[in-house]
Amino acid sequence: MADHDLTGFTQGTFTHGGVTHRVLRRGSGPAVIVLAEIPGITPKVLQFAERVASTGCTAVLPVLFGTPGRDPDPAAHGWASAARVTASAFWRVCVSREFTLLATGRSSRVVSWLRALAAAEHERCGGPGVGAVGMCLTGGFALAMATDERLLAPVLSQPSLPLACTPGRAGGIDISPRDLAVVRGRCERRELRVLGLRFRSDRLVPYDRFAFLRRELGDAFVAVELPDEAAAPEARLPPHSVLTEHLVDAPGQPTREALDMVLELFRTRLLGERPGTAV
Repeated sequence: MADHDLTGFTQGTFTHGGVTHRVLRRGSGPAVIVLAEIPGITPKVLQFAERVASTGCTAVLPVLFGTPGRDPDPAAHGWASAARVTASAFWRVCVSREFTLLATGRSSRVVSWLRALAAAEHERCGGPGVGAVGMCLTGGFALAMATDERLLAPVLSQPSLPLACTPGRAGGIDISPRDLAVVRGRCERRELRVLGLRFRSDRLVPYDRFAFLRRELGDAFVAVELPDEAAAPEARLPPHSVLTEHLVDAPGQPTREALDMVLELFRTRLLGERPGTAV
C-alpha cells in the first residue's frame, strides 16, 4: 500500500491545558475519536476512519505521534526507513509525559486532553454523544475517556498498556482506580457497552487483561477474541492489529465481523439505529 496523501480529510489543531496536537477529520454526524497505534495514523488507520465516516459519523483522528498517511510497510520505503519511523514514534511515546507505559493503576495524562477533545467534538458535531476507538498502546485510553458521560461507545482494540512485563501488569489496564470506578458505575447503570478486541495468542494483550475487564465491568464488557488464523496472512508482524494491519476485509472473515461489530456499536449508540439493521 502506498502513502495516503490525506485527501478527503480536513486538518486543524486542538489545544487544551497548554498542549496542542494536529487533528484530522472526515465525515459528518456524531464524532468518533480514532486513536492510532504505533507508528501512527497509517493508510490502514485512515481506511478504518473512512469506514467510520461511511456510517454517518465524523471520524476525528488526533495526531499524537508519527507522520499521518505514511505507509509503515518496508515495501513502501525500505526496511531501514520503516525501522526508523517506528523507532521514532515509540521514542516519542517513551519520552513524553503524556503516556504511561508501565505503571498499573494510572491513567495517562493524555486522557485529560482526549476528554477535552471529545467534549469539543461533541459540541461541534452534535448527536447524543461520542464514540472512541483506541488501538494498541492507545487502547485503554478509550476506556479512561468513558468517565465523561458524553462518551457512549468505547472500543478497546488490542489494548496493550501497561506493557505485560509482569503478571500484575498483565492482569490490569492503564486506568486509575478512581476512573475505573466511574466507568464501572456507568456499566452497572447500563449506560455503556465496552467492546474489546484481541487475537488469542497476542502477548501484548494477555488473556488476564480481558479477564480483569470481565470482572470489573461485568456483562457490559463484550470480548471478541480471535484465532491467529483469522489474521491477514500477508501482514509482516504476528497477529495483533484487528482493525488495521491484520484485517481481512471480506464478508464472513472473523476480523471483518469484528469490524462490523465496531461499526454497529457506533450506529446503535450514536445514530439510534436498531441492532442488525445495517445494510
